[in-house]
Amino acid sequence: MPTALVTGVAGFIGSSLADALLDQGYTVRGIDNFTTGRQENIDPLANHSAFSFAECDIRDADSVAELMEGVDYVFHQAAVPSVPRSVDDPVTSTDANCTGTATILGEARKAGVDTAVVASSSSVYGSSETLPKVESMKESPESPYALSKYYTEKLAIQFSELYDIDTVALRYFNVFGPGQDPDGEYAAVIPKFIELMLDDERPVIYGDGEQSRDFTYIDNVIQANVLAAEGDATGIAINVGCGDRITISELVERINDVLGTDIKAIYDDPRPGDVRHSMANTKLAGEELGYEPEIGFQEGLAKTIEWFTK
Repeated sequence: MPTALVTGVAGFIGSSLADALLDQGYTVRGIDNFTTGRQENIDPLANHSAFSFAECDIRDADSVAELMEGVDYVFHQAAVPSVPRSVDDPVTSTDANCTGTATILGEARKAGVDTAVVASSSSVYGSSETLPKVESMKESPESPYALSKYYTEKLAIQFSELYDIDTVALRYFNVFGPGQDPDGEYAAVIPKFIELMLDDERPVIYGDGEQSRDFTYIDNVIQANVLAAEGDATGIAINVGCGDRITISELVERINDVLGTDIKAIYDDPRPGDVRHSMANTKLAGEELGYEPEIGFQEGLAKTIEWFTK
């Protein structure tokens, strides 16, 4: 079976992907510097004989070069995430996400890696009112984070054109699922709301609550990554979502329904850089990858709440 390098392996998506790859018989090497990743995410992986881990920064070319030897597929998940975080600290987000991606792709090329799959974001589309978001639309990144992801995918595509390496950029739409970190100022909305509401606390919605998202369960994202690595697509950016959306106010209602509660949200001022609406057109993912969402939002939400409850 292939050998995979997963960057950002101590993060929510990276650790979930590594676990799935191990289950499929892959040998997995993980890398993380714990800037946002958590040790508890990789503790369960450490017991697997086919998993190895190196604590280092993706901008450290010498360390990355050593880890690339004999790798078939690179799954580049490492990044400093969050639109609000990037607005507060654009330098760190830009350096880690842009220089880090260039280093990973550069060393992958030198090592003769077959395919590099890089994580991009639906935030590259900006706040265009046109829905669903389709890959042929003009990108309009409106935050340093979105701009760094735009650079990430454009550099990956350029590598496929200039060098002998296949690359695919996956534009994630609001990924969620069990194990996602609910804590901190920049936590994703679903785990944060679930944890607050389990404690009978009111979640805070920034804006009027009518902004909408295509929340995508983690298993769908894992499926897309594996299909991208093992398939023939190259030099392309592809949406990974469910092709549906709900408002943030409706999210609170859905969580209340599952919990059997009636907790009202608190509404606050909108945050700069947040897009108004987001929903994926997944036709290209189906055509290029054979991707089809396996778990819808409601089922994924129930699984996530069950995990947090336990």
